[in-house]
Amino acid sequence: MDADFSHHPKYIPQFIAKQQSGDYDIVTGSRYIENGGVCGWGFDRKLVSRGANFLAVTALNPGNLSDLTGSFRLYKRKVLNDVIDQVISKGYVFQMEIIVRARAMGYSIAEVPIIFVDRIFGYSKLGTTEILGYLKGLWKLMQAV
Repeated sequence: MDADFSHHPKYIPQFIAKQQSGDYDIVTGSRYIENGGVCGWGFDRKLVSRGANFLAVTALNPGNLSDLTGSFRLYKRKVLNDVIDQVISKGYVFQMEIIVRARAMGYSIAEVPIIFVDRIFGYSKLGTTEILGYLKGLWKLMQAV
């Protein structure tokens, strides 16, 4: 969960209800399912996000999950401990790796819709260096998982 309220705490009860409804191991917020979305992004930022997510979903085949690049999640503690021990990625890619490894380890994952609101204070770290790091990390992850 982002601490700048881009991930609003108002969704936490929905995460908990979803987790309890199916005893899911992980519940992740999705911008890309019905009633999800983003607010405050320009066309370029939306294109980069959609493109990165499309590449991840296509390359890593996460099943029925739509948003691998998001980070607003609810984990069972044991699941997070099990999965985090396997993670090798750095930067943005680790978020995708956690989901892909959890799925490969047999953990159940569900999504809830969220509206991601662009930060009011500060600025995004997303630039050329991060995009190239993402592509390199995605390639490594494709080979590792």
